[in-house]
Amino acid sequence: YEVVAPRRGPGGIWPGVYYRDAVAGIRYLVDVLGFEEVLVVEHPPGSGVVRYSELRWPEGGNVSPGTYDPDNEYHQPPGGQALYVVTADPEAVWQRATAAGSEVVREPYEPDHDPGGLSFGIRDPEGNIWSFGTYAGEPG
Repeated sequence: YEVVAPRRGPGGIWPGVYYRDAVAGIRYLVDVLGFEEVLVVEHPPGSGVVRYSELRWPEGGNVSPGTYDPDNEYHQPPGGQALYVVTADPEAVWQRATAAGSEVVREPYEPDHDPGGLSFGIRDPEGNIWSFGTYAGEPG
């Protein structure tokens, strides 16, 4: 398998999200939710076992989905994770997610902490919750 030279850069948080079928999970995140695939490392190649990945949210941020390993203390079981993604266009994500048959956790609503904003929540095919909204934190 390919060894990738480490990249160094500014800090940030890259949540891991784990799937029994990580290849299908990554396809859902890219094709339905709109993440961009940067790097996916299957080992052994073609096995469907994703040891490392980077997906970029086009509006900023990364997530690292992979194959769930119950022996890895850092992995949370599929369906037990919840992530929030900031987007200027939650309606477009909502349309793609519902068109793909995603389970709705919370219909679009205007959060108390984000007057005029919009947020919603869905589950991916393995049960992880993905919330999308316009709230990006207080300036500071």
